[in-house]
Amino acid sequence: MLGGNVFELKLHRLAIEELEGGGSVVKLEVLEGDQLVEVEGRGVGLVEALYVGLLERYAREYQSLKTIQLTGFQVAADLGTKTAQAGVDAIARVTLDVGNSEGRLFSFSDASRSVTSSTARAVLAMVQYFVNAERAFLTLYNARRDALARGREDLVARYTAEMAAVVESTSYAEVIANIRKELG
Repeated sequence: MLGGNVFELKLHRLAIEELEGGGSVVKLEVLEGDQLVEVEGRGVGLVEALYVGLLERYAREYQSLKTIQLTGFQVAADLGTKTAQAGVDAIARVTLDVGNSEGRLFSFSDASRSVTSSTARAVLAMVQYFVNAERAFLTLYNARRDALARGREDLVARYTAEMAAVVESTSYAEVIANIRKELG
């Protein structure tokens, strides 16, 4: 649906500071396509700090990010990939499970020899997915509105069906309310 307009996030650099008494601060350098941006977040641990920082950066524009919540977090080591006797260099798979406002579950995972990097990439994948889902919804909404104005019932039906599929990702009630405010 988005063609060449897909929003891509890639981890460039990650720094983590664990604070005495609890809490984490993360500083990320993320590539948004070709543009390098800095993101900082604070939380009780790595996952929350990443999530908070990325939501502060993207949830203002992409309201649907506010409707998802973490439902599971797993780390599993594939000890068959170890090269060191102790197995401490094994590939670890980090999986994040999130639920949307409708109760639908989504899983995002990444595997590497660094649990922290895989955690950051899994959180980035989650944000990227929901941003692209919202962008697809808005693209379809605008295409449907245009098709209605032109009397193209065939396209209206097509775009309506595609919007119904995209809505399974999360609720766009706030997004639609913002569109209606703009229209006046």
